[in-house]
Amino acid sequence: MFAFHLAFPIRDIEETRRFYVDVLGCREGRSTERWIDFDFFGNQISAHRSSEPRSTETSMVDGKAVPLHHFGAVLPRPVWDALRERLEAAGATFLLEPQIRYPGKPSEQGTFFILDPSGNGLEFKSFTSESGMFAQVEAT
Repeated sequence: MFAFHLAFPIRDIEETRRFYVDVLGCREGRSTERWIDFDFFGNQISAHRSSEPRSTETSMVDGKAVPLHHFGAVLPRPVWDALRERLEAAGATFLLEPQIRYPGKPSEQGTFFILDPSGNGLEFKSFTSESGMFAQVEAT
């Protein structure tokens, strides 16, 4: 089994639990009053309460400003579409609307960004071709 582990800061355990379980559909793992784990599309993420402010710094990607500090998942297109629909039904605000980036190129991908309740940037991608994930693109 290959999976990654990521720890990240949050403001509140309960609002984080509601977002990751009820909105994103993640399975809850272990938790205490200070942290909570989730099965994030087969990976372990650990949300830890913190009073430190989140960075609002952005970076330009394909001519669009995206959160510099973000994480996410690369999903098969049917799963990506279902998550997009689930988020739309939940009334989620897209920081970057669902779109196809790099159309017609080897790195063609569906992508969108949202923020969790603590302001953490999340990107969800779906590549048209599996080989596209590491294909070279022109920097923009």
